[in-house]
Amino acid sequence: MTARKKKVQISVYLDPAVMALLVDYAARRDRSQSLVAEAAIASFLSPDADAQREAAISKRLDRIDRRIARLERDVGISVETHAVFIRFWLATTPALPEPMAQAARAKASERYEAFVSALGRRLAKGPGLRQEIPEDIVPSSDPERQ
Repeated sequence: MTARKKKVQISVYLDPAVMALLVDYAARRDRSQSLVAEAAIASFLSPDADAQREAAISKRLDRIDRRIARLERDVGISVETHAVFIRFWLATTPALPEPMAQAARAKASERYEAFVSALGRRLAKGPGLRQEIPEDIVPSSDPERQ
């Protein structure tokens, strides 16, 4: 039979908010407050606690890095899409004579509202352009961009 070491009792003072958290956590886990406090102190004093915290931080930073990479990709797609549209529009839209230009300006507000409405429907509908473009496309040398 193995002799069991007797535990040492200590008295600590906890902030009421920390005590409430301890009580709540112990109740949710169906464990004693003493056991939860002992595990927390052991974890805090553990020699590998720093390594565990570093691993957790590294994991979070990696996740943030991936999100930023996706954001950069999405912004790049948006900028390129906008540039292609503007280039196409400028190349295919002739300048209007002044009487027609005045009529076109008068119609601009109505057309802009229709554009915003169509954009809203597209955004609400489901997968956006960025989701339609594969993430693993390898850029090729584009003679137009050189």
